[in-house]
Amino acid sequence: MTAVRGNIDKEGWAQRLPENEVLEITGISIYVLHDLAALDLKPKAAGFSVVVSGHTHVPKQETRDGVLHFNPGSAGPRRFKLPVSVGRLTVENGEVRGELLRLMVTES
Repeated sequence: MTAVRGNIDKEGWAQRLPENEVLEITGISIYVLHDLAALDLKPKAAGFSVVVSGHTHVPKQETRDGVLHFNPGSAGPRRFKLPVSVGRLTVENGEVRGELLRLMVTES
């Protein structure tokens, strides 16, 4: 698991988390950041196959210019009536695919 600092992560513990992270998994380069609007590079030109972000809490995956943009949503308390979800990236044979998984939540 890889974690990056989010916009409300202001306390001391959060300072140990980076604002972004680069992962390399069997030849697949992944750029991780909290808010996609803060992306300050061109992922394809920089050699990334995947950009993972999360700020909006909206689970979504789409390919832009050959790069998978992946937001797993939010696994925490339900926010803004959005689904509670996680995401899984699978790297296999030089390819990467994303899967969004909705979690069941019981209302109290």
